[in-house]
Amino acid sequence: MRRDEQGQVTLLIIGFASILLMAIVVVIDASAAYLQRQGLDNLADGAALYGADLGSAGIYEQGLDGERLTQQEAAVEAAVRDYLVRSGAPAKYPGIDVGVRVDPVNRSVTVRLSAPLELPLKIPGSPSDPMVGASSTAAVTVQPGE
Repeated sequence: MRRDEQGQVTLLIIGFASILLMAIVVVIDASAAYLQRQGLDNLADGAALYGADLGSAGIYEQGLDGERLTQQEAAVEAAVRDYLVRSGAPAKYPGIDVGVRVDPVNRSVTVRLSAPLELPLKIPGSPSDPMVGASSTAAVTVQPGE
């Protein structure tokens, strides 16, 4: 007796096509997540540098007592938020969350950003509200004149 193998190739093609489709969805979403994280990294870097620069205090009153400038927390916070508004971060990343920390020992500023991740395609079983985050630390270093 011979077995009828008609329809087996169709099933195989459908299986491979679904695997290929899932792989494409994963690559597209991974690329979108990477690009959004890179954008947040750039924002965090700029905000930390801007905050460290404009938040520096005590230069004129106390002189330079070390190789890094001290930071005023309120001035740093205001500078970071101003930088983010001027760069259009709230429009580009709706729901962005900002955290600013001033380290008085190291005289540095750390900015942490997180925002909801907007993926172009939805993968079944993936988290419903994924987040992406970035952080950056900066300090203003004084170099002696030559």
